[in-house]
Amino acid sequence: MIDLYFSATPNGLKMKLFMEEAGLPYRVVPISLSRGEQHEPGFLAISPNGRIPALVDDAPGDGRGPLPLFESGAMLLYLARRTGRFLPADLRGETEVLQWLFWQVGGLGPMAGQNGHFAVHAPETLPYAIDRYRRETARLYGVLDRRLAGRAYIAGDYSIADMATYPWIVPHAAHGQDLDDVPNVKRWFEAIAARPATIRAYEGVEDVYAGAQPLSRDERRSLFGGTP
Repeated sequence: MIDLYFSATPNGLKMKLFMEEAGLPYRVVPISLSRGEQHEPGFLAISPNGRIPALVDDAPGDGRGPLPLFESGAMLLYLARRTGRFLPADLRGETEVLQWLFWQVGGLGPMAGQNGHFAVHAPETLPYAIDRYRRETARLYGVLDRRLAGRAYIAGDYSIADMATYPWIVPHAAHGQDLDDVPNVKRWFEAIAARPATIRAYEGVEDVYAGAQPLSRDERRSLFGGTP
């Protein structure tokens, strides 16, 4: 059994996508970010960075007891290798998937995350920041659109690169992006949205941007590390 420490953010939903696609038995352990549960000692022992998702694999197969992991990219890579799924076995195929996994982890996720923060959660409107991150998000959508020209998925067959990227495209409207401007991304996005595992992973998940209310001082401190 795998315990998945989860909140319904794009990074959290990556992991649900993998679990559902692979049919792995797992238990969701909800973490309330607004209440600061990610800062509690028990969670920090699993995820030293104080961020979700995290997981504990009770039976990793090495005879050394439960294995805790943090960082969504590392978790996807671990699970792909553990199950032998969604990651090519050959050197070039694996390298291609990992490049795009790291592109998401180091580029699309942080830029789209800052886009959403300044557009929705910042305590004051900062046009420069909003424009800067919206433009960078659009540039990254363009990179993905060019990559998907003539391809069903990002790196050959459906892989952890797609699972990592899809949840960051879900809030495209809130991030000021129109999928009609990137037709290859739109085709890919709609195909993944229709997969049964995706439907299961997103069942009951609310849009975190829809009807977002102003955050209290305590919630802001919990979410953003003491930002007033």
